[in-house]
Amino acid sequence: GWHVYLNKSNGAAWKATDGSLSFDPQAEGKGDLLSDGEYENFELSVDWKVEEGGYSGIIFLAVESPKYEHAWHTGPEMQCLDNDRHPDGKIPKHRAGNLYDLIASKQESVKAPMEWNTAKIICNKGHLELWLNNVLQVETTMFTPEWAAMIKGSKFVKYPDFGTARKGHLMLQDHGNKVWFRNIKIREL
Repeated sequence: GWHVYLNKSNGAAWKATDGSLSFDPQAEGKGDLLSDGEYENFELSVDWKVEEGGYSGIIFLAVESPKYEHAWHTGPEMQCLDNDRHPDGKIPKHRAGNLYDLIASKQESVKAPMEWNTAKIICNKGHLELWLNNVLQVETTMFTPEWAAMIKGSKFVKYPDFGTARKGHLMLQDHGNKVWFRNIKIREL
């Protein structure tokens, strides 16, 4: 049920072993992994962990089209990060559990590298919630003038279609670090 964005590789760097899906940055076949299906109103639950100093993300409502070099040019991201050891941890809107570069959480609940975290993303008729380890990290409403203003104030301002798709793919990010995902469950609302 997954493939590399635009089938740019065979995806061999992504391996299903011991009940988890992992990314090996040293292997051939790199690329961001997209769900075959597209989702509009959904609840996604997934466990993730990163290596020490690691970085990845869970992107949603991503559009797959040759028009975009990367899926993250279109879909928002819940950050997966070792806050203490990765340089992005110094940027408030880039820490684990945040809506990457858009909203910083008021509290943090991420676990240490190589420990499993449980993320939940609920997207329902524009209402968005990001949960990490049973703690609400972000709650906002998408597709409003405030949403558009938030995007204009972010690094995504240069991607005119960012955050506008109401239906899209889920994506597990290849950011060049070892990352593991398991218990990936999607429920359409």
